[in-house]
Amino acid sequence: MGLTYADITLANALDVGLAQTGRAPKDSVRKIDVKALVDSGAYILTIDESIKTQLGLIVQETREIELADGSRSECEIVGPVDLYFKNRATTCRALVLPGATEVLLGAIPLEDLDVLIDPKSQQLIVNPARPYLAGTKVKWSGRAVRRDRRMATGNASATSATAQCRD
Repeated sequence: MGLTYADITLANALDVGLAQTGRAPKDSVRKIDVKALVDSGAYILTIDESIKTQLGLIVQETREIELADGSRSECEIVGPVDLYFKNRATTCRALVLPGATEVLLGAIPLEDLDVLIDPKSQQLIVNPARPYLAGTKVKWSGRAVRRDRRMATGNASATSATAQCRD
């Protein structure tokens, strides 16, 4: 099996939010089109320092990481990043790997995009079971949500929480 690459767009999610609410012009959104290596063995989106700078991403934390060769390094986690692929979008954080030569698209954003790797064509594809709308599996217990809501509001008479989802 060969390598799979995907053309994706990355954008500063804070810029996108400002543009969506009319607080900034739409053409002020910092974004970049990149070819990413689809790496289901990686956990998160991995970018280099130049993409972090171009998008103006904020450092959220520093983590110790272990690379595939077993070496360890401290790296910045930045975000939020809006990630777009075909008719799919997700918001995630990114690991900044100094000296990285390509963007890695890891398992967490892949899952959230509801996309699949087609090994035969070596392409990233939209899930054919849900071609128009991404799907997400959620374990939800209405009872737990109601209890948490009553506790959070201090109102014992609050008996229901509303969740609106489409199947």
